[in-house]
Amino acid sequence: MKATDFDYRLPESSIAQEPLADRAASRMLVLYRSESRWEDRQFRELPQFLRAGDCLVLNDSRVFPSRIYGQRAGVHALSPGHVEVMLLRPVSGDAKTWTALVRPGRKMGTGERIRFSDELEAEIVGRAEFGERTIQFHYDGDLYDVLNAIGHVPLPPYIRRTDRMEDRERYQTVFARERGSVAAPTAGLHFTPGILEACRAAGADIAYVTLHVGLGTFQPLHEEDVEKVQLHSEQFSITPENLARMRAAKRRICVGTTSVRSVESAWRGRQGETDLFIHPGFEFLATDAMLTNFHLPQSSLLMLVCAFAGTEFVLDAYRHAVEAGYRFYSYGDCMLIV
Repeated sequence: MKATDFDYRLPESSIAQEPLADRAASRMLVLYRSESRWEDRQFRELPQFLRAGDCLVLNDSRVFPSRIYGQRAGVHALSPGHVEVMLLRPVSGDAKTWTALVRPGRKMGTGERIRFSDELEAEIVGRAEFGERTIQFHYDGDLYDVLNAIGHVPLPPYIRRTDRMEDRERYQTVFARERGSVAAPTAGLHFTPGILEACRAAGADIAYVTLHVGLGTFQPLHEEDVEKVQLHSEQFSITPENLARMRAAKRRICVGTTSVRSVESAWRGRQGETDLFIHPGFEFLATDAMLTNFHLPQSSLLMLVCAFAGTEFVLDAYRHAVEAGYRFYSYGDCMLIV
């Protein structure tokens, strides 16, 4: 099984650059696995597909302004150069030391310092396998306060514009609570408080997982052979109360691939960290239906969807979505698989 088996053609014009004014106005392509058919619907119709005994599983991780810009400092001050740092996850209890992506990475070696503002500097203290750096901040106080002031919303690179203040609210689910993600769990972006209430009124319970989105979710694959792929681990947790809600459900509808990975990891006895890579041939133990956005070609996320609904069926549905003018990726439309 090769990564190229999960390819499809997508015109640049199909990639959503802006969110819709109304979160719930997205289109929803519904895939019926047992019948191998699909139909075009609207996301606000989601409650019609729910019934008593269902449990919606939502990822309540909160995106923080993890992209920061600075300049090379110290011995390189005469030719400072701009530096972009994408914080991935803290590796110290005081949140002063982080794993990060640094650009331009090749020029930034261990021992170099980066100045972000008059009050914030960092030093590169190590490097990892795929080019990540370990950086240590020199700052007295709560680093997140500084990030909220100078940081940028980590919009993905296919959104070809700079982030704006409104992205701080829009690139965030309405139920986000636990800070820690560097990319939004995008299937959750469609929900409004009204839609959540309508889901409850249809008889569905709601349970939460927390998976902090990092490299394991959005990093491109480094192997052509799918069987050799190993994802970066990501932090996740499910409280006993939420796990009990899921176990009591007749049907679990996971919202987003991060919820799927969390639930399937928990059903395998994992807690705290997961590097679970779901691709065709995977045995689903807990996921009965899935709401998901459209994903990049040859990505681990697309492979997860193909594992759930069948590769040929999913890729045919993607081709239909392209031809029918669906909006793709983070700020785009969604797919319900039942």
